[in-house]
Amino acid sequence: MSSLLVSLPLEPATNATEWAYALTAGGSTLADHGKARAALLPAPRGTGAEVVAVVPVQALSWHRVDLPRGVAPGTPRLRAALEGLLEEQLLDDTEAVHLALQPGARAGEPAWVAICDRAWLRNALQLLDAAGRPVSRIVPEFAPEGPLSLVATGDEEQPQVVASSSEGVLTLPLTAATLPLLPALPADAARFAEPAVAAIAEQLLPQPWTLQQAPQRWVQSAGSRWDLAQFDFASSTRARALKKLATGWSELLRAPAWRPARWAAVALLVLNVLGLNAWAWKERASLDGKREAVRATLRETFPQVKVIVDAPVQMEREVAALRQQTGMASARDIDALLGALASALPASRTPNTIEYGGGQLRATGIVLTPEEFRGVASHLKALGYAAASEGGVLVLNAEDVR
Repeated sequence: MSSLLVSLPLEPATNATEWAYALTAGGSTLADHGKARAALLPAPRGTGAEVVAVVPVQALSWHRVDLPRGVAPGTPRLRAALEGLLEEQLLDDTEAVHLALQPGARAGEPAWVAICDRAWLRNALQLLDAAGRPVSRIVPEFAPEGPLSLVATGDEEQPQVVASSSEGVLTLPLTAATLPLLPALPADAARFAEPAVAAIAEQLLPQPWTLQQAPQRWVQSAGSRWDLAQFDFASSTRARALKKLATGWSELLRAPAWRPARWAAVALLVLNVLGLNAWAWKERASLDGKREAVRATLRETFPQVKVIVDAPVQMEREVAALRQQTGMASARDIDALLGALASALPASRTPNTIEYGGGQLRATGIVLTPEEFRGVASHLKALGYAAASEGGVLVLNAEDVR
């Protein structure tokens, strides 16, 4: 995958604006950089490709606040709470600025808040979106995190130095007059300088400086945990992500490079359908074979049955008729039902009346408690009978007995 990192211009962007950009390979290695109009910016390629907007250090101000208890990140009251905390520190109206809270901030603890001009940021993002480069993330060029480091930027006419650490971000002109304002640097502090101002930095601070181009720094910024796409910019970021996903699906369905994958997916789908059909045919054949075996048994056992509609039911009827002809007892006979009922009822419980018909016995006048009825039903079930209570009538049948 690749990522397109676009540095937002400090002046309000227009269609004629040339955007400084960096293109990465694998998301972490600088592959190309330069300047181009929005419509001519290179498009990132590959799965997970994204466009990241980098906000210059001059466009951001940083403020530290103590988040009130009960106001956690993601809650609807967070924006209003931050506006209340920062109202006295801001020169502009709170409605004119965009706020972004430090990642991992917790209620009741200090946290950093990044602030920039809302209209400026929205205008830049809309221009990139219109040019087909929708932004997925917004990151600061420098953020208050990590150990103290110095970075010399700019050009010979306007050199600057940026000191950043978890204690804040400080931007100063790179001159002898401003050096005393820099924080005390430990001996192992990292020092980077852009080629255009490296000589000035070494002259004013005669210590080893590592050359670093601005695009290389943007790659490091893109790896930060910070994402300024919060509050009203978060919803637009989700919309851009959905649009990007739709574009990815469109590419997957139409791009020639994905043709082998599409054919493989179709082949896999066809094989699955054929496999399911073959399995269903095998199961159907097995079921038909079992049904034919039951019909054959019925024809061999009872040759007088000429038309077979439901073999199990017809076989049961023939067996019952044969039992009646031979005088054999059946579990549905009244004497079998009475015997089972007598063995299950408590000695003090006798029915008032008994009705028998269709293999079912109905006994009235038997008053049983719920616990007694459960015991009777359990006993009858063990004998192969089903018992039910219908409005004071105990119903006993042997429908499940073959």
